[in-house]
Amino acid sequence: MLKHHNILVAVTGGSGSGKTFLADRLRMAFTTVATRLSLDDFYLDRSNLPPSRRSRINFDHPRTIDWPMAEKVLRDCRRAAPIQIPKYDFKSHVRRSDDSWIPTPLVLWDGLWLLSRPGLRSLFDLKIFLECPTQLRLERRLARDTSERGRTAGSVREQFWRTVLPMHVRYVAPQAAWADIILQQPSSEGEMSELVEIIRGLLANAAVSHALVEASPSTVPPAAQERPSCGRLRSHARSVDPVNKSLKSI
Repeated sequence: MLKHHNILVAVTGGSGSGKTFLADRLRMAFTTVATRLSLDDFYLDRSNLPPSRRSRINFDHPRTIDWPMAEKVLRDCRRAAPIQIPKYDFKSHVRRSDDSWIPTPLVLWDGLWLLSRPGLRSLFDLKIFLECPTQLRLERRLARDTSERGRTAGSVREQFWRTVLPMHVRYVAPQAAWADIILQQPSSEGEMSELVEIIRGLLANAAVSHALVEASPSTVPPAAQERPSCGRLRSHARSVDPVNKSLKSI
């Protein structure tokens, strides 16, 4: 028997590659059926350390994430169970509170290392990797960290070249090998439309699967019985150029 689950989409790539922007654009395209979560909120709480030690932590290394909690939340999202979402304060490097949340049919996750762990990436129905030039990523990070996280431009640049870029090469960039779609940045409106249609297909198939679970074989409409399986749709979503792995027309 087919088992219904929410659709989970991973949006990953380097710092400043546009993960949050893309996830928000997709969320707006699906309005009430979609929500966005960020791996940024799953950094380990550092309230046990003095501020001077917190500032020396390499937050561009994946060991700074609370992976057991992230995987639990992801699994709960998949089965539409009520969950508690942590909220992380980047200025103080501590968790401020947890929010109660009920997952929607489409959950968009953005984060640096969503595809780095086999147990985690296997839960996503669609995996998107954003490929973005280094200079553009630095410019975006400068704009974000100085306006939102109380950083100076000099400290942002120093951190980028000292830890962000080396950690990107070691831990972020290799994840492209596990992506269904690699999207060059900046992306076009046409590519955005293609992504929306791919996700729309996944949602439509999930709805049909849910109907098959709820209905007995004798009451399932013939048209619904002939709809493609979730497996076919996921394979369809992996239609990428085999040479440069960029998004192509579907």
